[in-house]
Amino acid sequence: MKGFVSNRERVNMMSLNLMFKALSDPIRRKILLMLKKRDMTAGEIADRFDISKPSISHHLNTLKQAGMVLDERKGQYIYYSINTSVFEDVVSFGMELSGRKK
Repeated sequence: MKGFVSNRERVNMMSLNLMFKALSDPIRRKILLMLKKRDMTAGEIADRFDISKPSISHHLNTLKQAGMVLDERKGQYIYYSINTSVFEDVVSFGMELSGRKK
């Protein structure tokens, strides 16, 4: 049925919206590139930017909500890592837009 959006499609669109929102900020894109090289703590990430630690925390939370970043507590530190599997959704969406199949 044309115009009908299933719950699954609605969830996928919401996920894509969160991903595109997360990618829209240059600081978040830089954080992702840093995490591509290695897992890091919030403090290590904050040391690379000239903004407040609460601002870094906000950026990390936005990335976590989009599913692009995972966090894991190790002792007293929380390490952040990139979740590469989420980017498959973005690629799939791009292929769908271009009319290609995955």
